[in-house]
Amino acid sequence: MGLISWIIFGLIAGALARYIHPGDDPGGSKDIKSLAITAGIGILGAILGGFVGGILGLGGVSGFNLWSFIIAVAGSVGLLFGYRKLLENR
Repeated sequence: MGLISWIIFGLIAGALARYIHPGDDPGGSKDIKSLAITAGIGILGAILGGFVGGILGLGGVSGFNLWSFIIAVAGSVGLLFGYRKLLENR
């Protein structure tokens, strides 16, 4: 997948992760910083989900398909949880 595809995929996965795991994040919910953090969490979550999924034998993120999306969202929710816990302890 190309860079633009990964950004769009990550933004969708990150937004869905925020929907699944709601809570307060720095920067509000409507500014560009929040959008960038959501996309970053989605992209990194997709990478993390693909890595963990590969280790567990579940497969990874291989393109725009349902299984890749599920793996990406699961990784994004996990990363969002960790991100919030890290900020909580500051």
